[in-house]
Amino acid sequence: MNRQEAEQLLDEWVENKNLKKHMYAVAQAMDWYARKFDQDKEKWWVVGLLHDMDYERYPNQHPEKAVEYLTDKLDQESVQAIRAHAVYTNEPHDTQIAKTLFAVDELTGFIVAVALIKPNKSLAEVDVNSVTKRLKEKRFAAAVNREEIDQGVEMLGISLQEHTQNVLDAMKEISDQLGL
Repeated sequence: MNRQEAEQLLDEWVENKNLKKHMYAVAQAMDWYARKFDQDKEKWWVVGLLHDMDYERYPNQHPEKAVEYLTDKLDQESVQAIRAHAVYTNEPHDTQIAKTLFAVDELTGFIVAVALIKPNKSLAEVDVNSVTKRLKEKRFAAAVNREEIDQGVEMLGISLQEHTQNVLDAMKEISDQLGL
C-alpha cells in the first residue's frame, strides 16, 4: 500500500480532524525514524498513518478491527506492529517498526499538548526542555501514559531527550498540516 492509498483509507475510516492530525504526526515520526534506521520510509509512514484507523468506529475493538481489515493489504510485520502498539493486545514489540510505532505514539500526543499551551500554539515554540519539564507534571495531559513513553525510549535504546528531539523535529516538518 502506498501513501495515497493509505490516505484514501484514512478518509474512509476517520472523520475526527484531531485524530487524523495525530495519525499524520505518528506517520511523520515513523518516516523520520525510517530514515534514521535506513528502513522503508513508505512502509513505516503507512503503518504510522493507519495505526489508529479503527479507533473512531470501534474504540472497544481497537486495534483488532484495523488489523483484521489490513491483514491482506499490508505485510505481516506491518500488521503486527499495528497490533503491538496497543499494550493490552500483549503482542510483542520484537521488530524495529513495532518498537518505533510504540515509542512515538504517546509522545506525539504529548508534544501536541505542550504546543497548545504556548502563546502561538506552535511547534516552533516547543523544545525538548519544555516537553521533559511537562512530563514531570502528572496533571498536565494526564491521559498520556508516561510509562509507555519511558518503555518506548527503552526499546529504542536512546535517551528521552534524544527521542523527544527526534519526534519534535519530525513533527515540525509538517507543522502546517498539523495546524501547529
